[in-house]
Amino acid sequence: MTGPVVPFREIVLKVHSRCDLACDHCYVYEHADQSWRTRPKVISDHVVRRTAQRLAEHARTHALPSVTVILHGGEPLLAGPARLRTVCEEFGSALAGVAGLDLRIHTNGLQLSPRYLDLFDEFGLRVGISLDGDKAANDRHRRFADGRSSHPQVLRAVHLLGQERYRHLNLGLLCTIDIRNDPVAVLDALTDLEPPLVDFLLPHATWDQPPPRPDGSPTAYATWLLAVFDRWQEQGRPVPVRLFSSVLSTLGGGPSLTESLGLAPTDLVVVETDGQLEQADSLKSAYEGAAATGFDVFTHSFDEVAAHPGVRARQQGLAGVSDTCRRCPVVRSCGGGLYTHRYHPANGFDNPSVYCADLEALVRGVQQRTGAATVSPALGDPAELAAAQRDLTRTLLARLHADLDGRAGRAWDEAWALAAAIEAGEAGAAALDEVLAHPYARTWLLDVLEGLRAGRPRAAEGALRLSAHLAAAAVRAGLGPDVAVPYRAGRLVLPTLGELRVGGPAESGRVSVRATGDGFEVRGGDAGRRAVVLDGRDAPGWRPLRRLAASGAPAFRLDDLDPYRDCFTAPAAPRLTPAAADRWATALAGAWTLLAEAAPEQAAAAATGLTTLTPLLAPAPGGARSTAERPHGYGALGLPVTRDARELAYAVLRGHRRTVLRALLDVTDLYAADGSWTHRSPWSGREVAFSRLLADTHERVGLAALDPRRLQGVPEALDLLEGAAEPTVDGLRLLDLLRKETSGSAHRGSGAVHTGTSGSKHPGAAFDHESL
Repeated sequence: MTGPVVPFREIVLKVHSRCDLACDHCYVYEHADQSWRTRPKVISDHVVRRTAQRLAEHARTHALPSVTVILHGGEPLLAGPARLRTVCEEFGSALAGVAGLDLRIHTNGLQLSPRYLDLFDEFGLRVGISLDGDKAANDRHRRFADGRSSHPQVLRAVHLLGQERYRHLNLGLLCTIDIRNDPVAVLDALTDLEPPLVDFLLPHATWDQPPPRPDGSPTAYATWLLAVFDRWQEQGRPVPVRLFSSVLSTLGGGPSLTESLGLAPTDLVVVETDGQLEQADSLKSAYEGAAATGFDVFTHSFDEVAAHPGVRARQQGLAGVSDTCRRCPVVRSCGGGLYTHRYHPANGFDNPSVYCADLEALVRGVQQRTGAATVSPALGDPAELAAAQRDLTRTLLARLHADLDGRAGRAWDEAWALAAAIEAGEAGAAALDEVLAHPYARTWLLDVLEGLRAGRPRAAEGALRLSAHLAAAAVRAGLGPDVAVPYRAGRLVLPTLGELRVGGPAESGRVSVRATGDGFEVRGGDAGRRAVVLDGRDAPGWRPLRRLAASGAPAFRLDDLDPYRDCFTAPAAPRLTPAAADRWATALAGAWTLLAEAAPEQAAAAATGLTTLTPLLAPAPGGARSTAERPHGYGALGLPVTRDARELAYAVLRGHRRTVLRALLDVTDLYAADGSWTHRSPWSGREVAFSRLLADTHERVGLAALDPRRLQGVPEALDLLEGAAEPTVDGLRLLDLLRKETSGSAHRGSGAVHTGTSGSKHPGAAFDHESL
């Protein structure tokens, strides 16, 4: 096994190896490994001290910001308050100045009292209590040795922990599932106690000792859990349920939230009462010695344990699950199940979970129940996508303010205060939204943020371009404050408005911009005092942004001025002459006529989503394509300067498809674990990542409106994508939309626009990212 050691961020410290209950489903006493019989009942001060030293050493070596120590048993409260105080003091002392310490304890609650909770409050030690539901459910397994119910005592402990003075110590309730219990009654009993969290645990089982299934159903546990999920939904999700939250997180592209699901590497080690270092103690359900490592805290470091083959086997993510699991579409959510539950005497842990059918049914059931409610509104609605993009730009701007942390000096502070003043009024807020929604504002923000992270000397200076955006917003809203705006190379560029010459090519400085009734006034630089009228016409030293106004086509903004517009795969063209701009507008009108006839829905979406077109230079024949592509905001499209309407129609459609997919990826997770699997491209025959296959498919579906030949291979690609493990709920929704769009394109095929002869290159191929 290769790769760096994954450091332990969590240790389970066994402070007492006996229990005051006789639960018949306990993996410590009732399952295969009986090593508890030879352990000391109580952990010694020496073991505690040495463990704390080892953990501090480990945290220092790996620069861990924090570590978690979970006090466990048996029943840890049997160790007594004095011993538990020693544990807290030793770990607190050892970790002081090294890493944060998160202390926790898992208990059955029988011994819990104010004496313990006052101690825990002193050290910030938080408490989780085991409770299997209502009295009938809890008494099924959690009884005293003489058969008495433990339910009243556990409820007393839960209510005590729920008191105002102790509530901050409450971690929640752990419930082991028994499918003979009423799922609704179990959940109701737990949520009635108002815990901060409920954690449902599958009973430990293996292929050698499978879980009970009274009715023989291979998905009985999923059925039980989905009944709980339905009740939880009906209740309005009154408390977090870790198992459900984890499935919902992974379905949305996020991480797993529990060791029992997901592909995250394990980062846990167990310290027994005698100082022996072991793997997760759930392994005691597999066979005698399954959790053993042969190491102890006296002679071995935690790094040695982390390098143990058994530990490494649970740190390999996708590579650590069986072949069956790697091919399963829900593996991102279930992660092959808890490692222990994969055990079979014939081949160890190289198997799916003994709960495999349950886990798949659970994931699919949650997905079916929540898919529509959790799908991002940005999918399929250009207005929602644009709104999400505006929010993202605002978020990036706030991030820039935080990252600068005073490095841009007084000029930034003044600009930031001015931004707040401008957006305080309705007109100013709308104008600032419009200016920040200009696609190249995103390019500027990301460029500055990247520069700050990389430590570029002039990155903070670049942030001051915010003043140009503020000046443009003030002018648009007709607001009066003077705005000090920096200029470079003699050019003052106001985003969405235009460019004014205020000095020589070698000059940089600041000028003052103030809105007037019909434009704005500039003072400073070589301009002295200059009034600019915003009538859309060129004037000496002034070049406004223009509109590509042509019959039948939307009036897109033509931006051939913004210094951040050179962010496409082909170089940005210089300022077009009026005649060239008119010719381009005429070609665009022709292209739009073709699009409106062949792809009316796509044309309408492009008219809504696109705002800004930037002319691009054609690459030299046979030359390499530009590698200068950089992110930009939603709404921008770089297009070739051509008079060929068909070529332009292809370029618009292709560019819009790519723009939309990039914009969606900015605001929602369409897939996760990209690159963990590969898929055969129906077009190139190569094995490609999910993201590449999705991009190719998305583009081909769109272009099929102009050339039905593009649909060849699309159904096969959609089958591959839909059956893959990578797509999230949003990704699956997008694939469903593509499937419907494909059907519509096939029906419209006879009316599509064809260009060239069979087998010839389609127009605009020189602007492809790569041959499709």
